[in-house]
Amino acid sequence: MLLKNVDIYTENGWIKNGYILVNGTKIEAIGPMSDFQISDFTGEVLDGNGLLAIPGFIDSHIHGANGADVMDATPEALTTMAKALPAEGTTNFLATTITQSPENIEKALLNVAQFQNHPAQAEVLGVHLEGPFIEKDKAGAQPKEYVIEPSIEQFKKWQQLSGNHIKTITIAPEKDVDRTFITYLASTGVNVSAGHTNAGIEIMKEVVQAGVNQATHLCNAMTGIHHRDIGVVGAAFLLEDIQAEIIVDGIHVSKEMIRLIYKTIGPERLLLITDSIRAKGLAPGTYDLGGQLVEVDLKQATLPDGTLAGSIVKMIDAVTYMRDFTGATIEDLIRMASTNPAKQLGVEDRKGSIAVGKDADLLLVDQELSIQYTFCQGRLAYKAMDF
Repeated sequence: MLLKNVDIYTENGWIKNGYILVNGTKIEAIGPMSDFQISDFTGEVLDGNGLLAIPGFIDSHIHGANGADVMDATPEALTTMAKALPAEGTTNFLATTITQSPENIEKALLNVAQFQNHPAQAEVLGVHLEGPFIEKDKAGAQPKEYVIEPSIEQFKKWQQLSGNHIKTITIAPEKDVDRTFITYLASTGVNVSAGHTNAGIEIMKEVVQAGVNQATHLCNAMTGIHHRDIGVVGAAFLLEDIQAEIIVDGIHVSKEMIRLIYKTIGPERLLLITDSIRAKGLAPGTYDLGGQLVEVDLKQATLPDGTLAGSIVKMIDAVTYMRDFTGATIEDLIRMASTNPAKQLGVEDRKGSIAVGKDADLLLVDQELSIQYTFCQGRLAYKAMDF
């Protein structure tokens, strides 16, 4: 397949009026149209008519969408998510669990291990294990009754059940008093993310040395900045080994705080996520999250006591909100939504940017970043109705 007459954002900058040649699932060639002998090409041709070609988004923290949830533990649930997400620009995601009974977590992990990714759908890159090794005081919408202490043996069992697909784990690092759990996790290549935590800055300094390299949904369910202890939020500002997830929906974090985070941390260490639940894409109503009832309106999802319970934001909306709130360039938006998560997950050799040999996970967008086409591994996964 040939995508022609598109402006392409590559690892080396923009190619104006260029082409992308896709062979099977991979990008075979890219360059300016003037270098391509189109008369010799016999495959499928799509004329982009000046659209921008950017890499597909990677959502490394998502629980559900369109009525499906990872904790449903069925292939149908993952398929529903994988089919729905390309419409919002997501071509890859981590199936994210929630604090629950060991039996329910195990069912979800086994389901991911056995799941077969399909063409023209978003790819499941692995699992984000959110909990259950967290702090009850910062549980948020995580069911407190299932919170347990860190256990290497428990994690080993779960990692084996998942087919070694757990890529990220959210823990309260202060619960790992001797840091042996964190050290073990880091030694196996798992991203260790501080979240649902009461840790202060001194603990954060220690655990980053032990292997913590990420912060889960920055500002939410963690210690904030105080002038005598800058907490996990301040640690994310100060410690350059931390990549920070952020939910940009204008609800979880204020516009002003998002602007401050962007200016202080910078686009090189931010990961745009949705943290969305099954209600995303559905009408307002009452839905399930980890066995809890969640009330959903047009903007947010909350527990009956008003606690925020994940989000219903779409990835493309998180990207455009970040642009609108901060003035971020399209290049920086791509870093936060595609390149950074690919590097954090160790898949930058095939994901996160447009380059020869990489997976053809591509978005064609207009100047306002409205998605017109989404390709997952070279297959058309979404097309806007007016195209």
